[in-house]
Amino acid sequence: MKKENSNNLIVKDLCKSFTDFTLDHVSFQVPKGRIVGFIGENGAGKSTTINLILNELKKDSGEIQIFGQPHSSPAIKEDIGVVFDECTFHDIFTAENIEKILSGVYHSWDSSLYHEYLKRFRLPSGKPVGSFSKGMKMKLSIICALAHRPKLLILDEATTGLDPVVRDEILDLFLEFIQDEEHSVFFSSHITSDIQKIADYVILIHRGKIIFEEQKDELVYRYGIVRCTKEQFASLSPEEYIIHRATNVSTECLVRDKEDIKRRHRDLIVDSATLEDIMLFYVKGGTLCED
Repeated sequence: MKKENSNNLIVKDLCKSFTDFTLDHVSFQVPKGRIVGFIGENGAGKSTTINLILNELKKDSGEIQIFGQPHSSPAIKEDIGVVFDECTFHDIFTAENIEKILSGVYHSWDSSLYHEYLKRFRLPSGKPVGSFSKGMKMKLSIICALAHRPKLLILDEATTGLDPVVRDEILDLFLEFIQDEEHSVFFSSHITSDIQKIADYVILIHRGKIIFEEQKDELVYRYGIVRCTKEQFASLSPEEYIIHRATNVSTECLVRDKEDIKRRHRDLIVDSATLEDIMLFYVKGGTLCED
């Protein structure tokens, strides 16, 4: 990715052990002006990683830097916006009540921006949150995270359970957020289509380990899936595929350069691979080709 001084978040060799799960030497970066998608199956370690970044859990070892400072530094809290998959505001509060609370918490609270977002997303300021739909609650959570003008937005499954129209509105907001090239979004989600739409980089975590950290365009436009017979698979060299899985009658291979494979093997069927396809190859298992 980019040099360290151009990253809003750097994670190095992060470890955390529980009775039945271990986060194992997780390392990645979130550059300024970029959206980084963090994907993996439920239980892969996404939420654990985020809670460690936010200092909600204590790491066993490793390093976390936000804006070049330790993640535990009180000085950085004002510049981080956080949204989880559930609205954390009490049902009896209104948007007006919430603003009174948060404007006292954040010195950088921007009341005019908050009300601009309320109007844009058609959220009533005087109705209790308990009367809001799930989509309205999530919009409110994101608006509140943005209204104190953070530099880094951290999202943990923030679009889960929302209808496609609401998700599109929210994704557009994230794209707007990074336009100044200083802000960043770290976006954990198992909805890979959302990540594929807006992310610049994608990190896949599986069973507590980082599988890859790649540019999204590299993954979507170059990776492919070869579908072939066992006899055709035998014609492929190990360097030509990343991972393969076999059934009783056929074999599927994930390849890093689909156009190159098409040129080399004109008899093979080579399809494009979505982010979900790529993730499932690793998560569901197969035989990994060792470099």
